[in-house]
Amino acid sequence: TFFTIRAAAKHMIKRGEGGRLIATSSASAIHGAARSEAYAASKGGIISLTRGLAVELARYRITANTIIPGWIETAMTASRVGDEKFEDRVIKRVPARRWGRPEDFAGIAVYLASNASEYQTGEDFVIDGGYTRF
Repeated sequence: TFFTIRAAAKHMIKRGEGGRLIATSSASAIHGAARSEAYAASKGGIISLTRGLAVELARYRITANTIIPGWIETAMTASRVGDEKFEDRVIKRVPARRWGRPEDFAGIAVYLASNASEYQTGEDFVIDGGYTRF
């Protein structure tokens, strides 16, 4: 993530037209993850990296924001989807009472990639059905 964002930022600065950097983290960075501390720490690092870049790159009209997904149906979570024990313990704690889907991120991604968000930088957008608030 660091090397990719650094390369993109250098390119954007050189072009001189501003731009949008959007990173993806995880709700694990917020609520912790038992037996997954290294994963949670790496996702927390992405949040900190993005916040620092927001400050550093604003003078170039480059924004940097983070999308933070919760429990989303993906290849990474496929073994848990439909697991009654897991869903009883975890998905019942999601106020929206369902797994998130990739399409739940379309609106925020379009907003952050567009000029409508040119004054929105250094922010974290949690998309988790309310899980981290419960």
